[in-house]
Amino acid sequence: MTRTAILAAAVVASALVAGCGGADVKTTTTTISIGQQLIDLKTARDSGAISEQEYQRARKALVDKSD
Repeated sequence: MTRTAILAAAVVASALVAGCGGADVKTTTTTISIGQQLIDLKTARDSGAISEQEYQRARKALVDKSD
């Protein structure tokens, strides 16, 4: 093998190795209180994003879940 071929192989190998790691995966968990969820739900209803019926159904589900 020539010196140029060895150098080229080394460059390719290092490029492949460099792309194969160091990918730290981070998971973020966010906990939203029932109170905040109720506030957000009311805001959605007041803005017209959800109907009164949808609001009441979701509100009941949140309250029942907290018991």
